[in-house]
Amino acid sequence: MAGANPQERLQHACEPSALPEPSYLIGVDTGGTYTDAAIIEARGHRILATAKAITTKGDLAVGVAQAITRALAKLPRQITPQSIAMVSVSTTLATNAVVEGHGGATGVILIGFDAAMVERTGIAKAFPGIPWVAIGGGHNHGGDALAPLDRDALEAALVSMNPRVDAFAVASTFAVRNAAHELEARELIVERTGKPVTLSTELSSSLDAPRRALTAVLNARLIPRITGLIDAVRRAMADLKIACPLMIVKGDGSLALAESVAMRPIETVLSGPAASLVGAQWLSGLDSFILSDMGGTTTDLGILIDGRPKVKEEGAEVGGWRTMVRAIDVRTIGLGGDSEIAFAANGKINVGPQRVAPVSLIASLYPHVIELLRADLDDVDGGGSMHGKFVLLPFAARSGSVPAGLSQRELDVLQSVNAEPQPFRKVAQSLPAQRAIASLQKKGLIQVSSLTPSDVSHVLGLQANWSVEAATMATQLAARLRDMKMPTPERTLALAQQVWAETVRLTGLAILQTAFGIEMADNPLTQAVCSGAGSLGLASVRLTPSVPVVAVGGPVKVYYEEVRKRLGCTLVFPEFCDVANAVGAATGVVAHSSTVEVLGDGTGMFRVHAAEGGEQFSDAIQALQYADTLARRIAFEAVVAMGAPAPQVQLTVTKTYMPNARNETGLLSAVLVAEAIGRPDAAR
Repeated sequence: MAGANPQERLQHACEPSALPEPSYLIGVDTGGTYTDAAIIEARGHRILATAKAITTKGDLAVGVAQAITRALAKLPRQITPQSIAMVSVSTTLATNAVVEGHGGATGVILIGFDAAMVERTGIAKAFPGIPWVAIGGGHNHGGDALAPLDRDALEAALVSMNPRVDAFAVASTFAVRNAAHELEARELIVERTGKPVTLSTELSSSLDAPRRALTAVLNARLIPRITGLIDAVRRAMADLKIACPLMIVKGDGSLALAESVAMRPIETVLSGPAASLVGAQWLSGLDSFILSDMGGTTTDLGILIDGRPKVKEEGAEVGGWRTMVRAIDVRTIGLGGDSEIAFAANGKINVGPQRVAPVSLIASLYPHVIELLRADLDDVDGGGSMHGKFVLLPFAARSGSVPAGLSQRELDVLQSVNAEPQPFRKVAQSLPAQRAIASLQKKGLIQVSSLTPSDVSHVLGLQANWSVEAATMATQLAARLRDMKMPTPERTLALAQQVWAETVRLTGLAILQTAFGIEMADNPLTQAVCSGAGSLGLASVRLTPSVPVVAVGGPVKVYYEEVRKRLGCTLVFPEFCDVANAVGAATGVVAHSSTVEVLGDGTGMFRVHAAEGGEQFSDAIQALQYADTLARRIAFEAVVAMGAPAPQVQLTVTKTYMPNARNETGLLSAVLVAEAIGRPDAAR
């Protein structure tokens, strides 16, 4: 296994011969709606206990502590919190934040970028109003400075940006050849502001500076969320007297110490689905399948063939943005049990991509919501689209410092919202107030509650974990809005069935497109199958994945039996499928790859390029030996820093030669990739 990649070795993470005794691992997954916990006895390759708790976005520690406490309570008495060898967390926080457009206020420093490069980053389009500046400096392809870093321009930018942002992102031209200006900029920013700084070269070794810049911005925006999660889990562990390493699942399914992830949260994009794929294999025992993981906010789909998941080396795409983060090739769409239900002008049902709190859920937590819904039903004169809609703070939110960058209108609205739900129309009494609510919701500072697939599933008798009465009234209000008629039981039931059927259709479409590997959303054959029609004209139509579909996640049993019928596929619900992410979180290894390049100039000179700088040689063999040592060292040290003290390193070298070259003197270029893999438990 020394030469295997992280994915090939994930299933071996808990082999009996590798782990000390006692070896009990806790996996935790913090999703948009639920926080799951699973306790695994590694030596016996078995799950001892699982539990769920509502995700408390206002204070994640509350939900994490509840989930772990409930799981621990199911263990035999001889297994105490002190027996826990590792806690590992997978999270959809980063993925959901990118999909929904959430994030902290970030200032952007672009070094050596011209106008065309700034435009290519897409930053201004992705985040309207984001403060950014392009200043002098940067390096050329050979790693030589084009101009000194313009420190005066940077100082001026910091004076302007600092009061408005919580973090900074820095990207410089050809920084992967020489990161000196990014490092110098960070030193100055930290000295002047004390705020976290993301460097593009810490996230990617790609030469594409605009995409590196966008990835750095996404990372900086996520820092408050991931550091908040890490702090929350640590507080929960301390309260429960659990003292062991805390690991975080990265987007490629590998683990890293929480401390090393805190400043690189973008690496946790697709952490949830990566852990889910690992957990699905662990639970199902299958080596080839399509994964479909449905949560509250998103549905994540991936493929495992012959035990090897496909990895996007060019960077994960999430929410329409192509990052430069190495991650499992996962298709993520804004479709979940808690997706917002909206209606187009023609009455067409739209499911997602925005997540809201199900009305049935908040009514189960706050019984007065029933009376508010009844009042909305009695109000036949006004309200319209605002009926059955509520505003409240995130669960377990605590008063504290106000984030930077809020307008006065946003501050006023935020102060009027509290922990208990209140009618949307009471807070949104003007268009500016409605825009402020939308902005605060996007920033994750408030939550909106309205009709969701989870609610209509209560109406249809497919779920019963929350308030059926509230779900029914919310569906009645939606039926009245769409049909412009009084909501009879027949119309209410019909709307619930249509929302459920649309959720099934979108799910089937996502699975088929994952199987195809290409976009076919508008193909009439695909639509005929996914809609349940099964025919087009006078022809029967059937499109079926050639491998099983493993369905995991809390809501899957509500929708996927019908998906199976429409696609005619083999569908597997493994035991503990509702906590697959938490199981996957507990079964990972630590891994890191580093890339070093050797470039010949045709004259017999060779330059070794790495983010930490370059070295020049007059002998190709010496250049390759130096690059070999450097790549191995970078990978080895990175894995040690991430919590595995004795990693194994494998090196892959790809060389390009001049025509008719007979030896290394004719070397044009070489790319050396070192991959280090280690076990977090080796420290114990």
